Amino acid sequence: MKLYLCTLVMFVCCSLAMAQKPIVVIDPGHGGPDSGAIGTNGILEKEVVLDIAKQCLLLNRSLFQDSLEIYLTRYTDTLVSLGTRTRLAKALGADAFVSLHCNQAPNKKAQGFEIFLFHGEVDKESNAIASNLADQLQRRLGIYDRGVKYDNFQVLRDTHGHCPSLLLETGFISNAVEAEYTKRTESQSAIALALLQSLIKSFYYD
Repeated sequence: MKLYLCTLVMFVCCSLAMAQKPIVVIDPGHGGPDSGAIGTNGILEKEVVLDIAKQCLLLNRSLFQDSLEIYLTRYTDTLVSLGTRTRLAKALGADAFVSLHCNQAPNKKAQGFEIFLFHGEVDKESNAIASNLADQLQRRLGIYDRGVKYDNFQVLRDTHGHCPSLLLETGFISNAVEAEYTKRTESQSAIALALLQSLIKSFYYD
């Protein structure tokens, strides 16, 4: 793992000398009075996804020398409209938009991550990022892969045609095991690292 990270960092640093850094907008879902899903252990979706997004900022700086230019749609516990979130991506001319969420289901045994893409015309760049992310989450972290799916979520619909975009459901916090996993700072950091590695691979390798 250390050798992989070192090689990846060296490659990205060399590439940065020749190209502008990719702009990535990371969208922690919900916020403010909208808590999102509530875990079996009391954790709130809005807090988990904000912590993961902040880990992306920290790891991008500490491990990858700011190889990506990352912006968050919210930095605190505030509610931001869906339209405002996607307008930010458009205004920045983002190269990718990633919305972060946690899943919930009546079936307490439901588990695993899901990645959603816009259900319209096939977007090869979004599919490439989704494929890289699924590989990182399943193969490196061992999280059950529920597959890449397609839907008409507003954040995907509004950013479609402007930049690659996806919505990540990190896991089911209605599942006691995944709720405890998601609660841990080291797990949030691991998910953030998987996202960064998938983005960097897509921008610098593919």
